[in-house]
Amino acid sequence: MTTTAPSPRLLLLSTVLLTVAGVALLGVPHAQEQPAPSPTAHSAADPPSAAAVPHARKPTAGVAVSATSVPSTPSTSSAVVSALPPHGEGVAGDLAIQQSLEAAWPADLPAHDERQLLRAARALLRADATGIGRATWPEVFPDSGKAVAPAFAVARFRIQAAIARRDSRADRAVVHLVWAGMDRGGTFTDLRVTDWFFTRTFQKGAAAWTVQPRT
Repeated sequence: MTTTAPSPRLLLLSTVLLTVAGVALLGVPHAQEQPAPSPTAHSAADPPSAAAVPHARKPTAGVAVSATSVPSTPSTSSAVVSALPPHGEGVAGDLAIQQSLEAAWPADLPAHDERQLLRAARALLRADATGIGRATWPEVFPDSGKAVAPAFAVARFRIQAAIARRDSRADRAVVHLVWAGMDRGGTFTDLRVTDWFFTRTFQKGAAAWTVQPRT
């Protein structure tokens, strides 16, 4: 199981969604208040935190994101807040999360590149969380040939939303995935976030996206 220290980008994304979810819950009448979400279980791919949507303002450099970055306009922030479902909404809330991601960070990659990146990142996240398919990326999962207990149950793993966008340079991209899962301790948590980074390479004259191993 690969682990990594939380990047500034992930910490910022987590802070934003926690704030957004809190504002959304404050708008629920007292009689309809829902119980607080269960504590976030430790993720195989991320720090234990709730997921977040990217700002409407696109990050400008690498992994780091300025802690002072804010949505470009109040109306954009309000739209994202009103669109996000509360914790525990289930599959019914996944579309709203996807739409919020797309509204916050407009597409900036060719459609065929975005499809390729999303397909690879979804498979990578599933492999990282559940152990399924790790042998496909031995450079990312050096323990793929060993018997490793998966951190999350296959039956309770679900990718809620995903977008692929440019990252700092034309030959770099990042895929943001929001997902839900039940860990080995039986704790189910949704709105997790994972980033996978890719670099454009050329193999036999054809362009391809190669995932960057976690460090």
